[in-house]
Amino acid sequence: MRVLRSQLLMGLIISFAACGGSSPAPATPTPPLTVYEPGNGVSLPRLVKDVKPNYTAAAIGARIQGTVLLSAVVLPDGTVGEVTVLRSLDTRFGLDDQAVIAVKQWLFAPGIRDGTPVAVRVTIEMSFTLS
Repeated sequence: MRVLRSQLLMGLIISFAACGGSSPAPATPTPPLTVYEPGNGVSLPRLVKDVKPNYTAAAIGARIQGTVLLSAVVLPDGTVGEVTVLRSLDTRFGLDDQAVIAVKQWLFAPGIRDGTPVAVRVTIEMSFTLS
């Protein structure tokens, strides 16, 4: 009897929680962001602030050097949205990840199309060199 009462009480609590209260208003969907390529009336974003990537201790110890090629979307507010690694330098010691982290902190004067700031896809080479 005790087990049955516990299951019944749990069922009532779940049902009550599901039935009561007001639900939040449905979110209005955001229209998909159109991302442009530079050219054909779309200006290239201009870099305002860059952040250098960190060289991981493991990568220094392994003497890893080279370039990570990234694709990044510069948003209409000048911040960086999606970043993708196009050509990897290193996934084992963290340099690809450090390049992405650094680029996401960059700030741009956005690309312009018809006098309006727009999202523009840019390609960035991030170099890692040991001295």
